[in-house]
Amino acid sequence: MLRVLADDKLGNIFDISEIVTDATWKTSRIGKPGSFDFTILQEKTYIPENGHRIQVFYDDKPLFYGYIFTIGRQMEETLKIKAYDQMRYLVANYTYVLSNRTAANIMKKIADDFGLKWGDVVDTKYKIPSLSEDNQKLMDIICKALDLTVINTGTIYNFFDDFGNLSIKRASDMSLNLIIGDESLMTDFSFEKSIDSDTFNYIKLVRDNKETKKRDAYEAKDSVNIAKWGRLQYFQKVDEKMNPAQILQLLDQLAKLKNRETRSLKLDALGDPSVRAGCYIHVLIGELAINQPYLIDECTHKFSGDEYTISLELRVI
Repeated sequence: MLRVLADDKLGNIFDISEIVTDATWKTSRIGKPGSFDFTILQEKTYIPENGHRIQVFYDDKPLFYGYIFTIGRQMEETLKIKAYDQMRYLVANYTYVLSNRTAANIMKKIADDFGLKWGDVVDTKYKIPSLSEDNQKLMDIICKALDLTVINTGTIYNFFDDFGNLSIKRASDMSLNLIIGDESLMTDFSFEKSIDSDTFNYIKLVRDNKETKKRDAYEAKDSVNIAKWGRLQYFQKVDEKMNPAQILQLLDQLAKLKNRETRSLKLDALGDPSVRAGCYIHVLIGELAINQPYLIDECTHKFSGDEYTISLELRVI
């Protein structure tokens, strides 16, 4: 049962569950705020305003905590409302010059600087030598720090709003004891494998050398995959403070992450409130010979009357 509460920040909390006709809750693994779009019947008991807090539960499980950003009125006497979680406030631009900090530390600093709440934040361990971002979105700064962490450690982290608190968790700690697939919740699927977006079989890193006045180059290539796919080159200029051993380690990590096909899978299934972007779920589809965990990149929950479904975008890690 979907329960929706509205808080006008004046001490009044309204249970508007009975006037919500349909709703959609969306989460992304990283880089986007969570959103809750819903339609309500116009009535005098509750008049929504931008900035009001919205809390959403399903069978008493907390799903969403956010704030109204858009209110649309329609002729059929309904209101369409869009609310975002706290990550929406990370769309602001700012300049940061930071050194020797972890991604977790960077996120906490930005949250504190902008008056945002954070909760469960794991130690991301890898200290980024330097991060200089001029007039960039706060969200992009945090995501870049996490990307650098993944590249240098191989550990995947999720950044999201956990019911009112910004959180960073290891994806491996968010595995669900849930199987979706043949004869288990799934109602439809589509599968794709590609080398078009994030596949590279020739990795080249360069570092400016102040002593020789030249650039040091480090390369890794897979001749077999180059013959198969053509040359797909990844180029990156690394921090001049990195030593050869660190650069070779980064080269090895990039080769492992990039030199492969990307595989995506989209599923439609019956609803389950425990599912959100960033979780691992086990997928079992016989005709595709799939029987393995997948990481959820995008998750959409749809509520309409008594019908509750989810749509998932997944990828193999």
